[in-house]
Amino acid sequence: MPESVANSGFAYRAFISYSHADRQWADWLHKALETYRVPSRLVGKQTETGAIPRRLHPIFRDRDELPSAADLGRKVNEALAQSQNLIVICSPASARSRWVNEEVLAYKRLSRGERIFCLIVGGEPDASDLPGREAEECFCPALRFATNAAGQPTAERSEPIAADARPGKDGKPNAKLKLIAGMLDVGFDQLKQREQQRRVRRMTAIAALAVTVMLVTSALAVYALISRHQAVIAQRQAVVAQQAAERRQKQAESLVGFMLGDLNDKLAQVQRLDIMQAVDDKAMAYFESLPSTDVTDEALQQRAKALEKIGSVREDLGNLEGALETYRASAAISSKLAASAPTDVARQVAYSRTLSFIGLIHYKQGKLSDAQHEWETARGTLQPSLRLASGNLSPLQLLAFLDNDIGHVLEARGQPEAAETAYREVLVLARKLVALKPDSTDYESQLGSAHNNLGKLALQRGDLATAIAEYRADDAIETWLSVRDPKDNSQRENVLRVRAILGRTLALTGEVQIAIRDLQQAVDIANAISKVDPNETDSKEYLALYGSQLARLQRVNGNLADAKALTARSNSIFTTLIRKDPSNAGWQSESAEALVEQSAESLADGKPNAARVQVKAALAVLEPLLAKQPGDRNIVLAMVAARLLLAEATVDPRISASLLGETLKTIQAQRNGRADPGLAALQTETLLAMNREADAKSLLKDLWKGGYRDPALLVLLQRKHVEYPTNSAFSRRLAAVMQADPIDAPQLRSAMPVSSATNHGNASPKEGNGH
Repeated sequence: MPESVANSGFAYRAFISYSHADRQWADWLHKALETYRVPSRLVGKQTETGAIPRRLHPIFRDRDELPSAADLGRKVNEALAQSQNLIVICSPASARSRWVNEEVLAYKRLSRGERIFCLIVGGEPDASDLPGREAEECFCPALRFATNAAGQPTAERSEPIAADARPGKDGKPNAKLKLIAGMLDVGFDQLKQREQQRRVRRMTAIAALAVTVMLVTSALAVYALISRHQAVIAQRQAVVAQQAAERRQKQAESLVGFMLGDLNDKLAQVQRLDIMQAVDDKAMAYFESLPSTDVTDEALQQRAKALEKIGSVREDLGNLEGALETYRASAAISSKLAASAPTDVARQVAYSRTLSFIGLIHYKQGKLSDAQHEWETARGTLQPSLRLASGNLSPLQLLAFLDNDIGHVLEARGQPEAAETAYREVLVLARKLVALKPDSTDYESQLGSAHNNLGKLALQRGDLATAIAEYRADDAIETWLSVRDPKDNSQRENVLRVRAILGRTLALTGEVQIAIRDLQQAVDIANAISKVDPNETDSKEYLALYGSQLARLQRVNGNLADAKALTARSNSIFTTLIRKDPSNAGWQSESAEALVEQSAESLADGKPNAARVQVKAALAVLEPLLAKQPGDRNIVLAMVAARLLLAEATVDPRISASLLGETLKTIQAQRNGRADPGLAALQTETLLAMNREADAKSLLKDLWKGGYRDPALLVLLQRKHVEYPTNSAFSRRLAAVMQADPIDAPQLRSAMPVSSATNHGNASPKEGNGH
C-alpha cells in the first residue's frame, strides 16, 4: 500500500463506480489516474485531506478488484469504507444502474458526500426534469438528491461536483484534471498551469534533444542512415510485440472479468455450474500457457483468483483431481505473492484460503493427514495477519473456517476431545464475527455451523437433549438466512442438511413422525435443487444420502414399499456419482450405507439371498475404507450394521456366530466414542443376537438414561420380549429443549420470524449422526 494512502487511514485513493456499459471509460480513467504524476511543486503540500501525494494510486475499480465471495454487497461496502474518494462515471446507463445508485448511497452513509466526484461521459444532467428527455438523465437518484441522517434519500436536491468529458464541454484532458484537482483539494487553474508549465519544460527538453540529434546525424550521415534503417525494423518488431502483449492482456482481462464478475456470483447462487464449466478447460489452458514472470502483481492476483474459481467449479462437479490440480496452480502463484509482501493482509488471506481448498479436496478423498497438513499450514500462514488486519474481518473468518476443518479431521481420526476444543473456538470466533457485523450472511452461517458441530459431539457422548438443542440453533439460523434470500440455492442446501440431521437425531429419541417429516423435507429440497443444474453433484449426493436415511425410517415404521423406492433411487444416484469420480471416499461410504439399507429391506421382504449379496457388496467397500480411517465413526457404524445384517441373513449358525464375534470385537476395539448411543445400540443388538441378554441389559440401562428410543431398537426389544419403558425425566427435558428459543444471537432473534425459531429448519456437515 502506498505510504500516503496508509497514512490517511484509507486503503484506496478512490473508488470508481460505473455501469458495465461504460467499461471503456472506466478503463481509461483508471489508467489515467494511476499513471498521473502530481507536479513536484505540489507534492507534500498540506490540504484538508492531508499531504498531497506523488501518485494517485491505488484506485479501486469494483468489477476488477472484488474477490470471489458469496456476499458481494459486503465486499463492496468494505472497499467503499476504505476509499478516500468516490468517482462516479455518469451516463444514462449508470443513472439506471441499481449497483451504482447503491454504491453512492453507501458512500454517503459514511458521511463523505463531499468527497463524491462525477465524470459526465454521456447524457444530460437533470434531464429527468425535462419532459420527454427523461431517458437522457446521467445522474443516478442518489447523486441528484440529498440523504437524511439515517442515510435514506430525501426530496432535497443536491448539486454533484462534476467534470464533463463530453465533446464541446471540458473534454477528456480538462475533465481528468478537474477530477484530480478535486481529489487533491487544489484549484483547477493552479493544477492546469502546473500542467502547462510541465508541458513547456518537456517540449523544451525535446527541442534541445532534437537539435543535438540533428547535429550528430549531420556529422554521421551514412551511419545515421544505416542506424535509422535498423531502428525502423526494431521499432516495427517492438510495435508487433507490444500489440501481441496488449492483445493477450485484453484476453486475460476479459476472461477474468467473466469468471470473477457478477455473472459468476449469480450462476453460483442458482447452481448453474454447467455454464461455468463451458469456459473451464479453455481458461485453464490459457493460464497454463502464460508465464508468471513477465506480468504485474495485479495480473497474477487475477490469475490466481480465476484458477481458484475454476477449481471450485470442478469440485462442485465432482472432479476432485481436476480441482486439486487447479487449486495447486493457484497456490503456486498466491504463495509467491504472499512471500513478496508479508505485511499485505489480503495476499496472506488469499494464499491461506487456497491452501484450505486443497485441504478440503484431500479430506474428501479420505487423505486425512494431507488435509490436516494443508489446514495447519494455512492457519500458520494466517496468524500474523490477525495482528495486522486492523478492522479487516476476513482473516478472522478464515481462521474460523480452518478451525472447523481441523476439527473435522480430528474427529475422523478418533480424537473427539481435541475436535471439541477446535469447534468451541469456532463458536467463539463466529459469535465475535456476528457481533462485529450482524448483517453478514457468511458470519451468521458460520455461527450455525459451529452449533451443528457441537451438536454432533454431544450426540456421540450420548447427550441427545444437548445435541438437539445445538441442531435446533443451527436449524433456526440457516432457515432464517434462507427466508431472507429464498433464491440462494447454496443456502437452501444448508437448510436441507440441518433439516435431515435434526430429523435423524429426533428419531433416536422416538420422535419418528417428526423425523420422517424433516427428512422428507430435506429430500424434497435436494430434489428441487438437483433439477436446476444436472451437472452439480452436491444436491444429488444429499438426495441419495438423505433418501436412504428416510428409507430406513419408513422401513422400521412399516412402509416397506416406500422404503424400497427411496433406496433404489439412492443407489442409482450413487452409482452415477462414483462412476464420475471413484476417488471420492465420502461417496463410497455413503453408497455402502445405502446398500446396507437395501439389504435390510430385502431381508424384511423375505429375500435372504438378495440381502446377503447386497450387504457383501457394502462390506467390500467399507472394509478398505475402515482400514484407511479406523477412527471414522460413520464408517465404523456402517461396518457394524453391515456385519450384523449379514449374520442375520446367514443360514449357517456357525458362520453367523463367527460374524457376530467379529462384530463385537470391532465395537470393543473402538477406543473413543464408546458412549455414542448409535454404537451402544448396535452392541446391544449384537449381544442379544449372541443370547447374552444380561450383558445387553447393562448397555440398555445407559441408553435408557440418555433417552434413546430409536425405532429399530424398540422393534428388536419387543421381539426379544425385553422391557424398555419410557424415560419420563428425559421426555420432560426434551420437551423443554423443543420449547426453548434456539437462537443465541440477539440480532438474529429479533430479526427472525416467530415460526422459524420454533420449527425445524436446516443443517450443517453431513458427518452428523449415525445410523
